[in-house]
Formats: sequence, structure tokens, C-alpha cells
Amino acid sequence: MLSLSTISVLVLALSGGVSAFPAHASLAGYSREELDAIIPTLEFRAPTLPPGPINDTSAKLVNDKAHPWKPLRRGDIRGPCPGLNTLASHGWLPRSGVATPAQIVTAVQEGFNMENTIAIFVTYAAFLVDGNVITNQLSIGGKTPETGPDPPKPAIVGGLDTHAVFEGDASMTRGDAFFGDNHSFNETLFDEFVDFSNRFGAGKYNLTVAGELRWQRIQDSIANNPTFSFVSPRFFTAYAESTFPINFFIDGRQSDGQLDLTVARGFFKDSRMPDGFFRASKPMGADGIGNVAAAHPIPPGRNVGLANYVPDPTSANFSSFCLLYTNFVNQTIRSLYPAPTGILRKALNTNLDFFFDAIPAGGCTQVFPYGQD
Repeated sequence: MLSLSTISVLVLALSGGVSAFPAHASLAGYSREELDAIIPTLEFRAPTLPPGPINDTSAKLVNDKAHPWKPLRRGDIRGPCPGLNTLASHGWLPRSGVATPAQIVTAVQEGFNMENTIAIFVTYAAFLVDGNVITNQLSIGGKTPETGPDPPKPAIVGGLDTHAVFEGDASMTRGDAFFGDNHSFNETLFDEFVDFSNRFGAGKYNLTVAGELRWQRIQDSIANNPTFSFVSPRFFTAYAESTFPINFFIDGRQSDGQLDLTVARGFFKDSRMPDGFFRASKPMGADGIGNVAAAHPIPPGRNVGLANYVPDPTSANFSSFCLLYTNFVNQTIRSLYPAPTGILRKALNTNLDFFFDAIPAGGCTQVFPYGQD
């Protein structure tokens, strides 16, 4: 007997043609019956090789005449990542908030000077979970807007809002999903960001502040979120996101590692670069992540009931990067796509190859959850 959710997806896919299931909505987690109904309504776009490094990696004006900030239009999508939100609001990404992986890799390099292999690794990790591998599109936000007749068609969850993979608990300026909104700017949390910057950074956000604020946000979630999860991959992305404002939101002509709080608010709240903003002066990644993690070490783990944090020895940590890769592929991806076939399997395999190729040569052994084509 078909489940209610399966029947709903079948009706959605079959009643509205190609427009019924958004081309950027993730296919992760759907049943075989649901995928059989959805995939024929989508236009297959073969994966393309990720872009290579940019030629000019110097500091460069990026809030320029070709990339002015513009307010959101009806239907534009934004999500939990202030950096991608900002790139979209300045036109380095499509202003709609829907892009291909290649467009994202190019945008984070051109707009922020993110190092090429880091850009590919984080983009394809997010895309494999949150994107549509059939259409080769990804939403940087969450639910698709409700559109169509009255009553409108139901919104479909997808994009970077998908919880506990790219987006996760203990964000600096977004609430935990348990409390209902994991993507909107949270003024209370930003006030905490400002308070810690004043207390530990003399009014600026820096690596010292990052270590203290990261620890506080973890403690807040342990104390208040009974579903708090801090295992791989979120264990890694949480610490990385603490460094990104220092590496990418500070003007590239500035070398002191001190982020102005007015500039920070512009990025976090308004998705806006300051006037005359220059990107970083050299390719950057999660530089400083070791400093942040070392300030208050804590093993990966999760709450088992409120305020009862239990370490998880099966999760990858900073001493087991290859375990991050193998667990992501064999556990996260396989749980979302347990038995793909046809073009879905081929698209997954190709994108998993792109993801692995971003790991330094000789570092890890590639795994093939769906065999080799």
C-alpha cells in the first residue's frame, strides 16, 4: 500500500507537469515510487566538470558596477549561509538564489577568493545532499515559494535549509531547527555576536572571539535543544563557519584579521557588501579553524535528552578527515539514496567523483557506494 506522502508526491508530479516539482528541489530521501514519478517530469542536465582555479587571485574590487547590491524580488530565495546570500544579492550568483554547482564554485572564488579545492569540496558536499542531481541545480535557501492556484501548491523542502548536513545546530546568527526557523537572521544571536566581540575582541570579531563564541553557541544548544546534534559533517562546518567571516568578510586590503561589526551586520543581516569592498588578497579556506577548535575542545556528539551531551565515537573529528569523507558517502548519501538506478545513479556517481577529486591526492581512498560505471 502506498503511503500518504507517496500519494501526495505522485499527485504533485503527475498533475502539474514539469512545473509541479521544482527543478532545484532535492531528490534526497524520496522513495523509489516517488522518484519514479518525479524524475520523468524533470529535464536531465548532465553534470559538468567543476571550474578550476581563477587566474587572478589578488585583492580585487567586488562590490563594483557590474555587481551592485539589489533588494530581493518576489520569489528570490535566500537561506542559512550569509556568504552565498550576499553573492546572490550582488549578482555573483543568480539573484534568484538557484544555481548550478559550477556557478557556486565560480562565484565563491571570484567574489570572495575562496581556494579552489575548498570551494569544490564544500559545494559538492552541499549539492549531493541539498541539490537536484538530475537538473544540476541547487537552491541556496529552503522551501520553494508557494505558487499557483488558490489554494497554492504545497511548498517543497530543499536547498541548504535541509537540516543537519550543511546547515546545522549552534549557528552563530541562525537558530537551531528545533526552534522552528534555521535560516532567518536572528537579532538575539547577533547581539550575542556583538557582545562577545566587545568582550574578547575590543569591539571586533577575530579568531579569539570565534573560539569563545563557538563554545558558547555549543553550550546554548546543549542546554536548550533536546535534539542537538554535533556530529560529522556538522562538527566540521560549525567550526569552519566561525572562521569564514574573518577570511571572507574583511576587506582584502586589510591584514589585521579584525572584522568590523557594522560590516558584519551588513553581510549577516542584509546580504550586503560594504561600499568599495575588496575580496581577500589570496585564496582562503577555513584558515584558523584549528585555533577555534583548540580554544574549547569538545568531541563530536549529541544530546540524549535536554542538557545530556553524549560523545559519539563513530563520528569523524579533526584527526580523522578521511572518516569524514567515508561516513559522508557511505552513511549520509546512502541513507538519502539507498538504491538509485538509471540516470539518478549515474548523476550521483559523477558528482561523487567531483567531490572526491577535491581531496588532496593520496589523502583518502575513494569509496563507491553505487559501484563504478
